[in-house]
Amino acid sequence: MSLFQLLGKKLSISGIFTLIFLSSSAQQLLTRYEKTNGQQTATYQEVISFYQQLSKQYPQVKMMEMGPTDAGFPLHLIILSPDRDFDFASLRKKDKRIILINNGIHPGEPDGIDASMMLLRDIAQGKKSLPKNVVLAVIPVYNIGGALNRSAFYRVDQNGPDAFGSRGNAQNLDLNRDFIKSDSKNARSFQQIYHLTDPDVFVDNHVSNGADYQHIMTLLPTQHDKLGGPMGEFLNNSFTPGLYRLMKEKGYDLVPYVNHFGETPDSGWVEFNDSPRYSSGFSTLFHTFGFVPETHMLKPYPQRVAATYALMECFIKFTADNSSSIRDLRAATKKAVLTQQQFPLDWQFDMTQYSTITFKGFASGHKPSDISGLPRLYYDRSKPFERQVKFYNHANAVNFVNKPTAYLIPQGWWAVIDLLKNNKVIMQRLQKDTTILVEAYHIADYKSYNKPFEKHYLHTDVKVTTSMDSIHFRKGDYYIPLNQVANRFLMEVLEPTAGDSYFAWNFFDAVLGQKEGYSPYVFEDTGYEWLKQHPEVQAELSKKKATDTAFANNGPAQLRWVYQQSPYAEPEYMRYPVYRVK
Repeated sequence: MSLFQLLGKKLSISGIFTLIFLSSSAQQLLTRYEKTNGQQTATYQEVISFYQQLSKQYPQVKMMEMGPTDAGFPLHLIILSPDRDFDFASLRKKDKRIILINNGIHPGEPDGIDASMMLLRDIAQGKKSLPKNVVLAVIPVYNIGGALNRSAFYRVDQNGPDAFGSRGNAQNLDLNRDFIKSDSKNARSFQQIYHLTDPDVFVDNHVSNGADYQHIMTLLPTQHDKLGGPMGEFLNNSFTPGLYRLMKEKGYDLVPYVNHFGETPDSGWVEFNDSPRYSSGFSTLFHTFGFVPETHMLKPYPQRVAATYALMECFIKFTADNSSSIRDLRAATKKAVLTQQQFPLDWQFDMTQYSTITFKGFASGHKPSDISGLPRLYYDRSKPFERQVKFYNHANAVNFVNKPTAYLIPQGWWAVIDLLKNNKVIMQRLQKDTTILVEAYHIADYKSYNKPFEKHYLHTDVKVTTSMDSIHFRKGDYYIPLNQVANRFLMEVLEPTAGDSYFAWNFFDAVLGQKEGYSPYVFEDTGYEWLKQHPEVQAELSKKKATDTAFANNGPAQLRWVYQQSPYAEPEYMRYPVYRVK
């Protein structure tokens, strides 16, 4: 059939050439993945060039530069909006559901990069439809530094593509541990994107490591008990099962992310604990349905990309079909958090409760290693099996902390203040010097990693004591009210006993080192004179010596104890510099 027959009408010569040009241009929008029959993934430059061309040709697609990264290139955001409205405030007023898709956080896992390029192009060209109530926002490559560090030798166990980027970014950071501490410019730019889009659904495309099994795609939703309330119930009872059903219709058997790194997962596993350092844990703090798809590394690359493409279609369909429920649940949760009085800061999986899931695995065994001669694990793909296994996906909240009326942070802690601002936290600056009665934490005990983890010696098992103190604050210090949508985020980052708090990530380590001191031979006299004026402290010292033999026989320890009780000891030492207004 001729071009004229296809059109069914007469055109001018210029019109014919225009159509031929547009048709040719559309055909040129092929990805490296497609041109190489699924053997290769696009380079960073090719990804950006592709989206530049896509946004030029199709007015429903917009490409935006959103902020810097450690690699020196800007982080981009691609928006596909059916009615060509790219203002997120306007889109929310129009009752649009926004899906934010993140790709290439680990560029050695490029499935989402290629799948998103093809999906957005296919929607723009009309090969696939995007419901009118859904807008897609896509980060094409998040870890740009890692994508530029391209090699055929990373992820040695992975089955394709031929070459890809590295896990570490331009600072050699794992960006999927950086969402709270934000050591990278990437994370800070991501936070700006996140709060601009305020996504209803967040999807962070990955590839898994670990055991061998039949499933092409595994799925890690944010832990439903941690998401909590009606949103958590909807996630567990409707959203996740809905995705399983939709993927089944496309020929895929989903299974929960196989969080097992021992011998084999044949007997089941515990759900992944996605704390706020991870993408889906971060999204929980802002009341978003968060998901981490994980294709299976041992499957051929074309199978993995096709499964990622299919799952993103399922996210779109479920979101569109359940638009009003998703909107209402998020709105109700944001309203409820304004007045919520207690927040759990830790979670423990309940090993007495489990779900039963269908797991399709392979038989396994042990044979002599060709390297060591000792027994080694192997899987036998000629012996597939299907069985019901236990999935421990119930978590109990622990370490409940009451919400203060507000926090007060002295302006000197600007690194923390900057991160709060970047996350759109509402703050007020004190207009004059003033003394305020506050609840102060004192760090009583903590443990720290022996080796650095993502640039930090993370603190764990933090113990605190509290006291009511009158603290002098200066003009310009920050008052942070706890009557805002960011309440949950604030509790997680500012309460020192939370696992991913700013204290845990070393932002306040300066208070853990004593700055002032004394010369023992001088303070012996000064301390004795002070002790005579405070008989109640003298009595406490005598009691401690009577009950603690080691202390009673240790003169320096007694002198140090007197110093710590006296006004000569610096008040800032071990006092956590975020204060609670009761």
